[in-house]
Amino acid sequence: MTQEEKDLLRPIFWDTDIDKLNIENHKRYTIERILQYGYTDHIRWILKIFDANDIIETVKKSKIIDRKTANYWSIHYGINKDEILCFTKSQSAMSNSMF
Repeated sequence: MTQEEKDLLRPIFWDTDIDKLNIENHKRYTIERILQYGYTDHIRWILKIFDANDIIETVKKSKIIDRKTANYWSIHYGINKDEILCFTKSQSAMSNSMF
């Protein structure tokens, strides 16, 4: 990752050592954080860096992104809401399952 990319992503990964973030090894984590907290520049970056299938799979399986975010990406990519975890489980059940 270039210094420019690190500077772009640092606000989204405020609790992560950006120098140690391997976007290929931590693909889902990277995509989730940007979908949930990112702005236009961050979204452009993931659309350039990651394959659409990686983003779609993250939207489907994420326990992090909220329904509003998932709804946007389900429309963008034509994902059936029955395939998206946050629409099939309650948010409280998802939160409790993380601990």
